Amino acid sequence: MDDKAILHRYLHLRRAELLAKLDGLDEYDVRRPLTPTGTNLLGLVKHVASVEIGYFGEVFDRPHGQPLPWLDDGAEPDADRWVTPEQSRDQIVALHYAAAAHSDATIDALPLDADGVVPWWPAERRHVTLQQILVHMCVETAQHLGHADILRELIDGTAGKAPKNANLEPPGTLRRGRLNPPGCNSAGGCLAG
Repeated sequence: MDDKAILHRYLHLRRAELLAKLDGLDEYDVRRPLTPTGTNLLGLVKHVASVEIGYFGEVFDRPHGQPLPWLDDGAEPDADRWVTPEQSRDQIVALHYAAAAHSDATIDALPLDADGVVPWWPAERRHVTLQQILVHMCVETAQHLGHADILRELIDGTAGKAPKNANLEPPGTLRRGRLNPPGCNSAGGCLAG
């Protein structure tokens, strides 16, 4: 397998693992904000799809054509990271698949050394190659997959790559009590030091 195929494979795997974090959850849980910033599973899928459209579309002058009003000038900051009540799960999942198909077409059509321009990056770093963007999106997707791993575990205890492929020991194998810092208990209490 050549370098491009390897990177593309990793991107495919991380996309699938991210989408699998929604499996088996109801509408409430996929939208449920679990951090002070409001991070939720469906919002992570929306964000990754949105940035893929930008990086594999605009950067290589291959417009997607999909309107993304949450990225328009004047849109609420970080509106690509959460879903509105009007945006359905089906719409966000369809956006994910459309973004992936468009990105895959760009990756298939261009060589790794194809030139692109990231207009939202600083001028000194703005000129890139497909290889740089492919690595960037593998890292970006994996980073948000890590966030999704934690959110999913907080929702229902499911941990690992996917509900049917945990790639981890069964829940409870690692006991929080054994992992607490010295002087702290599993209920979160710590002795004053």
